[in-house]
Amino acid sequence: MQKITFILLISLCITMNTNAQKKPSHYYAPPEWSKSVIWYQIFVERFCNGDPSNDPKPENIKTASDFHKVPSDWAITPWTNNWYKQEDWAKKTGGTLDQTLQLRRYGGDLQGVINKLDYLNDLGITAIYLNPVNDAPSLHKYDARNYHHIDVNFGPDPEGDNKIIASENPADPKTWKWTSADKMFLKLVDEVHKRHMRIIVDYSWNHTGVEFWAWKDIVKNQQNSPYKDWYNIVSFDDPSRTASEFKYRGWLEIMSLPEIKKVNITTERRIGHPYEGDINAGFKKHIFDVTRRWLAPDGDTTKGIDGFRLDVADHIGMKFWRDYSSFVKNIKPDAYLVGEIWWENFPNRFMNPVPYMNGDVFDAVMFYQGYRPAKYFFSKSTYSINARQLKDSLQYQWERLEKPFRYSMMNVASTHDSPRLLTCFDNPGKYKYQAKPGDDSTYRTGRPATQTYDRVKLYLMHQFTNIGAPQIWNGEEMGMWGNDDPDCRKPLWWKEMKFEPESRFDAKGKAVYTDAVGFSQDQFDFYKKLIKIRKENPVLNSGDIRFFLTDGKMLSYKRFDKQDEIYILLNADTVEHTFTIPEGKYVNLLDNSPVSGKSILLKPLRGAILKKSRQ
Repeated sequence: MQKITFILLISLCITMNTNAQKKPSHYYAPPEWSKSVIWYQIFVERFCNGDPSNDPKPENIKTASDFHKVPSDWAITPWTNNWYKQEDWAKKTGGTLDQTLQLRRYGGDLQGVINKLDYLNDLGITAIYLNPVNDAPSLHKYDARNYHHIDVNFGPDPEGDNKIIASENPADPKTWKWTSADKMFLKLVDEVHKRHMRIIVDYSWNHTGVEFWAWKDIVKNQQNSPYKDWYNIVSFDDPSRTASEFKYRGWLEIMSLPEIKKVNITTERRIGHPYEGDINAGFKKHIFDVTRRWLAPDGDTTKGIDGFRLDVADHIGMKFWRDYSSFVKNIKPDAYLVGEIWWENFPNRFMNPVPYMNGDVFDAVMFYQGYRPAKYFFSKSTYSINARQLKDSLQYQWERLEKPFRYSMMNVASTHDSPRLLTCFDNPGKYKYQAKPGDDSTYRTGRPATQTYDRVKLYLMHQFTNIGAPQIWNGEEMGMWGNDDPDCRKPLWWKEMKFEPESRFDAKGKAVYTDAVGFSQDQFDFYKKLIKIRKENPVLNSGDIRFFLTDGKMLSYKRFDKQDEIYILLNADTVEHTFTIPEGKYVNLLDNSPVSGKSILLKPLRGAILKKSRQ
């Protein structure tokens, strides 16, 4: 046994930087509720199929521009199928699995989310973040067909909803009606609120799809369209010529996602950096109308959502975001705005969130900046760091933010855009870089090693005791694994379902491995335990944090306020260590066992969450 005394000597507290910058004229502190929630992110199409009668048909997922070629014999994929097995219709296309996966549908819908709210409530979830549910033909739904309607296949009457949508003037909010899918979404919001949860939805204001009503008008009427200035049109068709000359800019040159025109740009525009600018005024008004519709349906904010997750925020100018924030907060002051502020230089450097965290833009960002160094500390990684480096990384991020914004962060680990947590930990390489077998033939995609589960649990102890609100990507609590998109978007492994074994095949059709898959009660119970600890100890939501002397793979810190002290001791080493603690009486919240004295022995890859007794 290697015994190293890890004395908990007081280190420097995090400097509570008051941010010397002058507060903007419209300053909004993050809503108080945002620091105490447990986020659960849902990708509706893969969450639960609650109503098979509304399952998509070929006409629901194809586009007039034929960007997505749908075979005539296309059909819904059975929920419990082997993920790596191509459907008969897919094989006939001649495309590879990766090429046909985006055409798959499993039938997840809003009824499925409603059916599982009690499951989420039992787990302990208090806030839901929905990936896009706006009406759109694709799986991801960032290619909006209509912003102001919920996807027709997420509701009970797709055909009827399409007729309702066709009867409107989409440019005039006075003509907008409520479809059956819209009404079911509002029912979901109501059911969420009844359970004392919050709910936000995901939107991209940077681009639409080619089925978006304004875009279709441009394609039809060219320069005579009243919406011709909404997008980045390079050239219109010349009526005197037979060949098409219509050209436009797609987001990142993805032509199925025509990009909204940016205007009044006064600083350099570079991806991964904030810039001063706005968007087309007509489109901006439409966005504001849509935003009001979901925040205050029929003028009633109690029936509306609690905020927005905002996609590719760095691609839109800061003038727009300041105006948008002010607009939202004037409708619903405690609404929560979280931006996707991610890569400055993939895969090495994250964006600086500070320009977005001054009280006039967002309340939080998806805090990948806190996850990556933790992955390198807790996992067995080629880029391994020690405890002091992790502490320094976290303090660096926090110290450049005002205190309220540290606590409102959405502390993501895995999402729809990254490998699942278990798979990420099971691979030693750089975070999100070459994170699928097609990019790296050695990338592991099957059942993780036993030690990986221990390392993930140790990380979760950190995530749920850290500053900021913890987030769970749907299915992580079920023990799901999967590499980067699209494998992180498998249909969820519900306990009541029996799944085919998962076999991945090589180019010659030979199985590389076969794994049994299904709901993990052990993972579920561990998440539930940590959520309970977080919810029952408010000091973990709003208390200060103080790191102590760190050494190698041993990390120690405490969360404290005037009432409570909780010590978090994490041994990420492969040998046991003794942690010396201030003498006293404690309870280990992980198993409610009493701890007393000056030290505690932690086995390899184990941790303790010790609450100091008030006696």
